[in-house]
Order: sequence, then structure tokens, then C-alpha cells
Amino acid sequence: MPLLQVDSDGLWCEAGGFHIDPWNPVPKALLTHGHSDHARPGSHAYLAGDPSRGVLRLRLGPEAHIETLPYGAPLTLGATRVSFHPAGHVLGSAQIRVECRGEVWVVSGDYKLSPDPTCQPFEPVRCHTFITESTFGLPIYRWDPAPQVFDSINAWWRSNREQGLCSVLFAYPLGKSQRLLAGLDPAIGPLFCHGAMEKMNAVYREAGVPLPETAFTGEPVRGKSWSGAMVIAPPSAQGSSWMRRFGPVSTAMASGWMRIRGRRRHRPMDRGFVLSDHADWPELQQAIHETGAETILVTHGYREPMVRWLTGLGKQARSLETRFDAEDAE
Repeated sequence: MPLLQVDSDGLWCEAGGFHIDPWNPVPKALLTHGHSDHARPGSHAYLAGDPSRGVLRLRLGPEAHIETLPYGAPLTLGATRVSFHPAGHVLGSAQIRVECRGEVWVVSGDYKLSPDPTCQPFEPVRCHTFITESTFGLPIYRWDPAPQVFDSINAWWRSNREQGLCSVLFAYPLGKSQRLLAGLDPAIGPLFCHGAMEKMNAVYREAGVPLPETAFTGEPVRGKSWSGAMVIAPPSAQGSSWMRRFGPVSTAMASGWMRIRGRRRHRPMDRGFVLSDHADWPELQQAIHETGAETILVTHGYREPMVRWLTGLGKQARSLETRFDAEDAE
């Protein structure tokens, strides 16, 4: 029997008596990070990496029983030893290493290798079996360096300010928004955030992540001018009545999906900036290689192309289907 296998509740480890990122409430859940497709409420007890404590408390609620471990610290669960290692995805994101009788598996969760000042960098973990995401597992997905992307975003903001427009940038509330704030130039104008972002910004600041000063957009105020401001908002706000308060605006989205023009047309807006919190094609290749794994299980996104590429390299690779297999909101 494999050390980890999928059951009706998610990825199950019988030797350790726990699930990893379960789909349903379970007695013991080990979590890779706080995004809603990985951290779901209702389980009896949660275990995660130490830096994710604040994020998970916000996402799972005050009643959730959450325990955390420092990165790299081992813990015995049943017949296994588990530890959490940085994944570089968002604050507190972790790969979970599971060892039993000399066999080592690593569950990557979501990860990226490119630098990000808002979370600890990805740490390669040697293993026999590696479970990797493949959200952007096609050769077309290759990211430009983040400083270059931020130069483009700041230039767009300056141009909007000169035209008397408010800039509204859509991004996911956890991870992407804080990464954007860390790369924006606050000298251009005031920074405002939707309430969904401000709550998470507070968690990041409490964890010691430096972010520029932001203000809550708040309730509509008659006669208030938003000209020259930058507003960070969730994608769900696009086209909503909430947007009317800002007057003339220029809109954009920051996402890896903006690499594909069809995706840009699907979400009508003025600009699309390619910035992802997931590994691109070369980063996926590098991460898999650095694990030294003989067996790779591929989940999330473009699974079959990644399996074909790995099989062509002589690896033992197969697709691992999960309930939450697409991340359009990344």
C-alpha cells in the first residue's frame, strides 16, 4: 500500500492517521497553506507550518483547533515523521514531508521558485515520491522577472494618475495582493484596499512582513475624489456596484492566466499583468529535478502534459486527480 493515497476525503496517510489538505472535515488535517481549496473548515484538528498560524486563524475561524510547527521541525504521528518546509507560494505555505520506514514522500501543495519578499523562499526537499502541482504546466507559461512586471504596473498607475483616473487592480486577497503591495511605488499616490485585502494585510504585518501604508476603501463618500489612487480589489468586485464609487477608472488584473490573450478577453479590462504565485514551466522542471524523486504524482492543472514530459525523461509519473483541480482565481 502506498504511503499516501486518495480516499473520499482527500489525500490520506493510514500510517500516520491524517489527511493532507482534505476536501471534507476529518479528525486530523495537515495543511500546506491557507487558500480555500487547501484549507477547509470543519476538521477536528489542524497542523500546519508556523508562519501560517495567523492566515489559518483568519480563514478557519476562532474556534478551529490549530497547531503549528516551525519549518523543518519533525513530529511523530503514528508510524510516520512529518515536517513542514517552505513552498514560496504565500505566507506560511509549506511542503509536507512524510517519512515512514525509510520511505520519504513530499506533498508540495502550491509553490513558486521566484523571489517574493512576502514569504520564505522555496526549499528543495529530497524524497522518493514527489506530489507536484502543475497549475501552469505548459511550456507557454514562462514568467518575466518580477521587478520588470512591477515596473510595468507602476508605469500604468502613473499614466492613469496623469489622466485623472483611479487605478483598480484585481488580485486574489491572500498572497497576490500582499505581493503587489510590496512591489508598488507608494510615492505615485495613495493606496487603498478592499476589505477582503485589509484583513489579510493585517495578518501579514503582524507576521513581520513589511507592507506600505494602505487605507480601507470604506463606504461610499459623496464628492470624494479617487483620482490618482491605486485600489487593490478581489476579482469578484469587477463589474459590481461597489466599483461605481471610484468614478473614472482604469482596470487591470495581475495573474499568471494573463499570459494567454483569450483569458484577457474573458475578463474585459484595460490591462493584464502576468504575475503568478505558482511555478512556471521552467520552475516546475527545476523543482522536480531538485527533489531527486524517482516517482512523481502530478495534480492541479495541466497534469497530462507534465506526466508525458516526465515519462519522456524516464521518470515514473502519473496523474493524481483531486476534487479541486483548477485555480482560475490565482
